[in-house]
Amino acid sequence: MTINKNKPIEIYCDGSCEPTNPGGTSSYGFIIFNNGNELYKESAIVTKGKNSTNNVAEYAGLLNGLRWLYKNKLNENKVICYADSKLVIEQMSGRWQMKKGVYIPWALKCKDALPHFTDITFQWIPREENVTADFLSRSELKKAGIKFRIQPEG
Repeated sequence: MTINKNKPIEIYCDGSCEPTNPGGTSSYGFIIFNNGNELYKESAIVTKGKNSTNNVAEYAGLLNGLRWLYKNKLNENKVICYADSKLVIEQMSGRWQMKKGVYIPWALKCKDALPHFTDITFQWIPREENVTADFLSRSELKKAGIKFRIQPEG
């Protein structure tokens, strides 16, 4: 893997929970780029049932992306995390408090990972700019045979 140290590592994260939120099946997807080149992508089912929410899935995507970056010694590069979840971006940036919800343990694990990164920022993007991470997340639900009720399956 060749890394251009003059360009940031970019991670795009997303999560889904279907057919109900909360209480459905949640999944995440993330994709990592450097200088326009794809370095890695991943998606998986996170939880099913009462502790399953879209926010859990969003945070699971971010957490697994951060873990991959750390494991691959990319934590000393400039890292920009993109997501279409205002909650994730604002909480990780420190502008919003974490109050309550089943997502809190996931959010705290992400927060705990941040000191391991030299230069990390978070940026909200519209859903239309996060299509690959969204596709990855939703593909896990499709593979599992989950019916889509909240968002079109598309």
